[in-house]
Amino acid sequence: MPSDAARRVIRQRLADEVGRLDKEAAQTVALVYPSPYSVGMSSLGYQRVYREIQALPGWACERVFLDDDGEDAGARVESPVSYESLRPLGDFPLLAFSIAYELQLAGLVRMLDAAGLAPERALRTARDPFVLAGGPITFSNPLMLAGYADAVVLGEAEEIVAFALEAVLGAPDKAAALARLAAHPHIFVPASHGDRLPSIAACDDALLPAKSVIRTPHAELSDMLLIETERGCSRGCTYCVMRRTTNGGMRVVPKETVLAETPAGTRKVGLVGAAVSDHPRIEEIVRTLAERGTQVGLSSLRPDRLRSDFVAALAAAGHRTLTTALDGPSQRLRDVIERRGREEHYLAAARHAREHGIERLKLYLMIGLPSETDGDIDECARFVGELSKIVPVALGISPFCAKRNTPLDGMPYAGVATVGHRLERLRRGLRGRADVRAVSAKWAWVEHVLSQGGEAEGLAVAAAVRAGGTFAHFKRAFAELGHRPDGRGYAEAVPPVAPDRERKRLAMARG
Repeated sequence: MPSDAARRVIRQRLADEVGRLDKEAAQTVALVYPSPYSVGMSSLGYQRVYREIQALPGWACERVFLDDDGEDAGARVESPVSYESLRPLGDFPLLAFSIAYELQLAGLVRMLDAAGLAPERALRTARDPFVLAGGPITFSNPLMLAGYADAVVLGEAEEIVAFALEAVLGAPDKAAALARLAAHPHIFVPASHGDRLPSIAACDDALLPAKSVIRTPHAELSDMLLIETERGCSRGCTYCVMRRTTNGGMRVVPKETVLAETPAGTRKVGLVGAAVSDHPRIEEIVRTLAERGTQVGLSSLRPDRLRSDFVAALAAAGHRTLTTALDGPSQRLRDVIERRGREEHYLAAARHAREHGIERLKLYLMIGLPSETDGDIDECARFVGELSKIVPVALGISPFCAKRNTPLDGMPYAGVATVGHRLERLRRGLRGRADVRAVSAKWAWVEHVLSQGGEAEGLAVAAAVRAGGTFAHFKRAFAELGHRPDGRGYAEAVPPVAPDRERKRLAMARG
């Protein structure tokens, strides 16, 4: 059972929630998010599945989250309990995990270990809860889940949730449940499929948009109503899983629907999607909401869409920071990865931000892209320095990690030392001119190994977590599978989607 302190925290959070769908039902499952409450309650996908289950006759779910300190290496994780009834995780017949990204696999291991349940699928018995997984990670690499989940729902789950729950808890035994799940075209059953993956599901457009149910001040996106304006993307960025070839590309939610789904009096709304600023009527949506007195946040702004009128609308809706993606450190690399952003777009965005009273420009950047050199980093320092003369600039930097189901699948990691060198070079070039913050090069390598790996790499996470969960433990566990963080093969890597002239130039440069 949870400590008194944990009980008090849960009670307070429940008291502060708005919109919760409390329900009693004959069948109750655990809806598990392997990160802390503040992160899980900011996940639109997690909230969408919550809504779907609560709407099913005879079914209900209770929410379970990782301890607030559970992501810290070596932290003691209390036995997880549900928020709704403080019911231990092991008391539920089915545990439905929503997993967004690779490193959350460590949270899954910590939660199941703390509950006294074997995380490893092969070690659980028919008496243990059934472990079902899904979430954004399934668009890229569900194979890393194969050693843990009994079954994995691939892609958009709205039309699969009811089938999956009934297949598991309506079956006479686990073997029958697995057989029925394996017959579904979008459910991966490792015991049946091995490493052969079914196709990714796309729900009927009539079920859009997803919309959050519960608002809470304790979420990272505090008290914000989340609603989709579109799903998917029409662009072809070669590093991204959510590109135009994924599930039919971009599916737009009509302006009228977005506004109708945002109740009058809503204080804050977050417009969510892979390419929100590509919505053909996004400026009208933002202006209308701002006129209602609603603060508006957007999950993705493309630099070529940041025209003056749109930036003015964002400022009226409460934006004090204009956020977009620089992605590659140089124009050459942005061309290689097929990004449309050009220097003139970023310069215009900076000028529009200053013109409309927005206080700073925040740029997301990847370093360690295939074929990158110190010259690309120097170009980035020069250009960001120019932008900083117009408006204060903050850089959020992530090392490039190749994802499956993208054209850059299989590209090597640049190496911890190389990423560290380039990051330090960029810091020196921008000292006093921009705020530079970066994801750890070491943990990005862990993400890379998992994003490219399979069942063995996934299971190595359990060994690393149990050994202490530090980077050194992950490095040791992955080394047993032949993985090293030194960037083997990176210097020779040529992006497979580079334009012909770029491909020839790189080949000539390397002899």
